[in-house]
Amino acid sequence: MTKTVHHWIGGKAVEGTSGEFGPVTDPATGAVTTQVAFASAEEVDRAVAIARAAYTTWGTSSLAQRTTVLFKFRALLDANRDAIAELITAEHGKVHSDAFGEVARGLEIVDLACGITTQLKGELSTQVSSRVDVASIRQPLGVVAGITPFNFPAMVPMWMFPLAIACGNTFILKPSEKDPSASMKIAELLAEAGLPDGVFTVLHGDRVAVDALLAHPDVAAVSFVGSTPIARHIHTTASANGKRVQALGGAKNHMLVLPDADLDAAADAAVSAAYGSAGERCMAISAVVAVGAIGDELVEKIRERAEKIKIGPGNDPSSEMGPLITAAHRDKVASYVKGAAAQGCEVVLDGTGLTVEGFEDGHWIGLSLLDHVPTSSDAYRDEIFGPVLCVLRAETYEEGLALINASPFGNGTAIFTRDGGAARRFQLEVEAGMVGVNVPIPVPVGYHSFGGWKDSLFGDHHIYGNDGTHFYTRGKVVTTRWPDPADGPSGVDLGFPMSR
Repeated sequence: MTKTVHHWIGGKAVEGTSGEFGPVTDPATGAVTTQVAFASAEEVDRAVAIARAAYTTWGTSSLAQRTTVLFKFRALLDANRDAIAELITAEHGKVHSDAFGEVARGLEIVDLACGITTQLKGELSTQVSSRVDVASIRQPLGVVAGITPFNFPAMVPMWMFPLAIACGNTFILKPSEKDPSASMKIAELLAEAGLPDGVFTVLHGDRVAVDALLAHPDVAAVSFVGSTPIARHIHTTASANGKRVQALGGAKNHMLVLPDADLDAAADAAVSAAYGSAGERCMAISAVVAVGAIGDELVEKIRERAEKIKIGPGNDPSSEMGPLITAAHRDKVASYVKGAAAQGCEVVLDGTGLTVEGFEDGHWIGLSLLDHVPTSSDAYRDEIFGPVLCVLRAETYEEGLALINASPFGNGTAIFTRDGGAARRFQLEVEAGMVGVNVPIPVPVGYHSFGGWKDSLFGDHHIYGNDGTHFYTRGKVVTTRWPDPADGPSGVDLGFPMSR
């Protein structure tokens, strides 16, 4: 019998009333293990009303009260890493170590939120004019929403809600309907930590719930991580409804390998960054640009390593890569490999025929490696979001840089070289929001902000770090003049106030 995942509203699990449900499968077996309730527009209205009511007290609560809850939550989250990782593996399919690491990276943002007192310090200028002081402060927005993807069902929500609630907002999470259980476990831990009812809400659903949040007049801001087409829709729709928006889209991350690079280190990095989490991450390296005569040797080193990766169920400790999230996604990823040769690619490894003994109905696909990939091919142009690595060739650094900068995406990129001058040029000249130098996946730590350029980000703010604090607050400037007690009554001055 399948279990049912309902919503989290007002500090407790609440059964869905729409009558609509979606299936959740175990990617390793293909079996439906869970059904998740889909919220109607009316359910969204009720949840927002509860979050709005909770904001009237949480928004004026002391920083000490907020951080006390967050410190307790951090301890509970740390103690429950394994339990959350098991939920992620069961519904997403990634191996347990990867799921465990996801929770650890999310903890970085909780750490940042625990120190929100420093982030929210204002500024004060005294005596800007005679007995006049000016102060800048930051205040919460109200009810804010986060719409998160399937690939990191714990980490990406934690990129959002810890800072949002630390800043005094109430937060509504609409997680992916493909792997909803981690978000419910997080909600339980927040309640156990003492978070007041209504401050954190989980609404499951599809586009009906999303569009209701985007249109709701009491939702002040929306954070999103997902594909570029959806990010563009979120940004356009929410902005048109007067909301603040940060919408992180897709990627085609390139790794430029110069002739002087350590090719063994570059090959290790390429395999890890391209095939880790089965390639289902926006910071995956999906295109390697080999400069000069090193291409053949680099491709061979990547092939040798890729062939040794063990693929199997995520809960098997010997597995290094798990299945894809759904059968439909597996088939879409496979289509890029099957059509690659006809579009001019050399297929070095074709993983589309993989099966795992005892788990034949799982959403399996092996590692694929394509060489001499034309920039006109679908495998290069699209974000595949699977374990497919494209290798392109360039004669010079300048040619490789121009190839990378011509991409419509600008999420992350990396360069592998021993030349500090070349690396310095690259980090200044490349058109991407996150750059790694001999680091294949340059995801910033929690106190720096994450975000790309071009079609990888819509909105002005990156996520978490200082940008996260600024996104979830708005500035106010207060100018104050107090008369000196020795002053007598003064006359009315209708002139413009002057600084002197």
